[in-house]
Amino acid sequence: MKKETDIMTDTIVRAMSASGGLRVLTCSVSGLAREICSLQRASATVSVALGRGLAGGALLGAQLKPGQRVALKFEGNGPMGKMIIEADADGAVRGCVGDPGAEAEPLNGRWNVPGVLGHAGFLTVSKDLGMGGEPYHGMVQLRSSEIGDDLAYYLTDSEQVPSAVGLSASLNEEGGVALCGGFLVQALPKADSAEIDEMMRRIAELPPLCTLLQEGGPEAIMNRLFGGMAYNLLETREVFFRCGCSKAKVERALLTLGPDELRDMGEKEQGADITCEFCRQRYHFDEAELAALAARSRTPAGV
Repeated sequence: MKKETDIMTDTIVRAMSASGGLRVLTCSVSGLAREICSLQRASATVSVALGRGLAGGALLGAQLKPGQRVALKFEGNGPMGKMIIEADADGAVRGCVGDPGAEAEPLNGRWNVPGVLGHAGFLTVSKDLGMGGEPYHGMVQLRSSEIGDDLAYYLTDSEQVPSAVGLSASLNEEGGVALCGGFLVQALPKADSAEIDEMMRRIAELPPLCTLLQEGGPEAIMNRLFGGMAYNLLETREVFFRCGCSKAKVERALLTLGPDELRDMGEKEQGADITCEFCRQRYHFDEAELAALAARSRTPAGV
């Protein structure tokens, strides 16, 4: 059996049934989830929830065209509050949660992800298509708060593509992410009922996803999903963590506060420290920098 340190680089595998009726993506994002959950200082249950969210975001990101981005925002009435996942077309993924220390007692021997996210709330999916216009937004109510079920419901209901999503994360003895990954299956217009029924049967008979990841990574999940069904492997790509924050971006955000608030921050607090919610990088602005930003924020546009 492979050890945690022997697991291959985080990857996504994309395939299509030979008939062209089923699109299947599988992923292993163990390292990505481990790094991000560590940065977030996530509790055990939040780590499982965030790991599932990162796997789901990576799967959706793998369907984007160059220059595009997708963002998932889960908002519930549980103690975690929110979970935000962003994925770029090149395989970069990042994520954060509202309260990383939130916890919930296990339910029926399973991680109680609905307990930390909450049973009432919404999933909002935003897609930046890279064409300079406003991002596309879709929203659905949370159905089960199990992350994968909610993503499948969104894809089926809002994007009108019948979908099945399976996501899983397991922890090691120290409470860090050991294994994390999942699958996305979508029925396309060419799919016939027999093909769909066979795939649904195979999904129902899958062993635990983390067991398959341990045995053979995302390829093992792909092989079990298709079984004897003919399919064409389209792509294998890497997935990785990238935040993309910078002091310049933080400056642009501060400018939206207006000159009065920026001036007050400088005079009353002698500066400001802004921490990126995704990577925890801290950016310091002293009183002179805030005064300069206040002057910029009141300069008329185009001057």
